[in-house]
Amino acid sequence: MEMLQVHSLSKVYSGKVATRALSDINLTIEQGEFVGIMGPSGSGKTTLLNMVSTIDSPSSGEVLINGKNPHRLKKNDLARFRRRHLGFVFQDFNLLDTLTIAENIVLPLTLDKKSVKEMDQKLREVADKLGITPILNKRTYEVSGGQKQRAAVARAIIHSPSLLLADEPTGALDSKSSRAVMEMMEMINQTDGTTMMLVTHDSLAASYCHRVIFIKDGELYNEIHRGNSRQAFFQEIIDMLSFLGGNAHELSSVRV
Repeated sequence: MEMLQVHSLSKVYSGKVATRALSDINLTIEQGEFVGIMGPSGSGKTTLLNMVSTIDSPSSGEVLINGKNPHRLKKNDLARFRRRHLGFVFQDFNLLDTLTIAENIVLPLTLDKKSVKEMDQKLREVADKLGITPILNKRTYEVSGGQKQRAAVARAIIHSPSLLLADEPTGALDSKSSRAVMEMMEMINQTDGTTMMLVTHDSLAASYCHRVIFIKDGELYNEIHRGNSRQAFFQEIIDMLSFLGGNAHELSSVRV
């Protein structure tokens, strides 16, 4: 079953000089797949994520999620579609400081007007699964970056989205926390069968994916698949990134 289909997707930003951010991208992600998107800065990977997440709309081509084109929906329907079908994890966590960790996690259910009983049950399940039950009553400034990202992942999956979109989820974390967050995402992918798309600069994070798609200058450049060894895949990713070029600071330091 195809969860995400991207057909001939292009994006041109108009200005004094029109910038072509994406050119004719074709891509399919099957249900239950965990796919990484990588490439140098300015390659178009964030633009692609923004099209898939419906934050931005394509200049041409289409995005189908579960066979539906969300870009054709009216504003309110689009907001509902996004809330029900998509989960988001960002580099800077996007948690609200005025709420407790628990309140942050149940936010998607609150917006969908679910009953308190249902919210409590789902909160308990997800907190238990991600090992964050002890911090539920804390405020965001009382917990570590790794715990914040766990809470952000919990919020992203509490409503069982069809597709989880992660934009540099390890970007603000040290290597130990990065690994913990990626192991957690891998576990969710395996146990719940949640389809995931991860945009990252981090080779370690990408090595948890089933396959990694490389974008260069707005075009699909290459794709590599993980075999039995994450270690070997990690090395392949690093080799591909250095082959693609780009500044040293764009490629994560070697951490295995």
